[in-house]
Amino acid sequence: MAKRDFYEVLGVAKNASDEEIKKAYRKLAMKYHPDRNPDSKGSEEKFKEAKEAYEMLSEPAKREAYDRYGHAGVDPNMGGGGGFGGAGAGGFADAFGDIFGDIFGGAARGGRAGGPQVYRGADLRYNLEITLEQAAHGFDTTIRVPSWDACETCHGSGAKPGTNPTTCTTCGGHGQVRMQQGFFSIQQTCSKCHGTGKIIPTPCPTCAGAGRIKRNKTLEVKIPAGIDDGMRIRSSGNGEPGMNGGPPGDLYVEIHIKAHPVFQRDGDDLHCEMPISFAKAALGGEIEVPTLSGKASFTIPEGTQSGKTFRLRSKGIKGVRSGYAGDMFCHVVVETPVKLTEKQKELLRELERSTTEGGAKHNPQSKSWKDKVKEFFE
Repeated sequence: MAKRDFYEVLGVAKNASDEEIKKAYRKLAMKYHPDRNPDSKGSEEKFKEAKEAYEMLSEPAKREAYDRYGHAGVDPNMGGGGGFGGAGAGGFADAFGDIFGDIFGGAARGGRAGGPQVYRGADLRYNLEITLEQAAHGFDTTIRVPSWDACETCHGSGAKPGTNPTTCTTCGGHGQVRMQQGFFSIQQTCSKCHGTGKIIPTPCPTCAGAGRIKRNKTLEVKIPAGIDDGMRIRSSGNGEPGMNGGPPGDLYVEIHIKAHPVFQRDGDDLHCEMPISFAKAALGGEIEVPTLSGKASFTIPEGTQSGKTFRLRSKGIKGVRSGYAGDMFCHVVVETPVKLTEKQKELLRELERSTTEGGAKHNPQSKSWKDKVKEFFE
């Protein structure tokens, strides 16, 4: 069966924009995806058909070849020279040459006419460890990162003073070589000059021909208030420098927050354990707790049990993307007294006898638990 026109498959006009093509494909992919139509063979075929059409029309080189030659322009099994032109400019080979040039060029940039390949510099990551207080309030700091500067001896040329780089004879200074195989034209980085288009017969003794030397540089970094563990701050242009005039990469400062002795962070909320005495839990009263912005006090009721949680609103952290601060949760831990004197022990025994005689009035949880155990065995 003959293939349908790719524009017809996606339901768009031949002058459709890239965004219109993408929207049309997404709509069809959602409708005919095999996971949504597990028992429909026809849906699977339509999904594959839409996928193929999008893959061809979403890439400028492939779309150009398709617009000029139809299905033969994007299917090597349907062509073979003849009416499409051989290795000459403007033919089928040029369309495929652009495609394979992109594949073999990687991150490089270069025109169809060739020229030294231009590479963007690599991104760098810097791990910065900060305290919870610093993360909550934000601060300014300085960091030292490795950097590359132009060699002062050769002024960045890579050649020993008094000598000059020469044009690469393999690629003619283009930094790329083109290999012709039938109607395929494959562009590759020159293996002799590594894409620079230049050969350095006598390298600079300071930089060994690299044209740059490694140094450390100091950068100022602003840490915003509310930043969380694992977040990154981008410093544009402070990564590795590009090659052959390419743009530099970026520096990413990744935040790591140290463990805090009191608080545990959960998003914008804070949690802490609050040890209180047996007497305080039984009698109630006012207690004071620390927060990241000072001290706070509140009253706990009589008979507070271990594990009870108290919520202090807006005493947490205001995140970098939040409009208001989180809350702080204080989890009560009733502390059992240790190393008691005989007098203290006798007082506790007297208290135990008194509360036991009162039964459920003084120990409702214990009474309820005993009743459940009794029912279980009966």
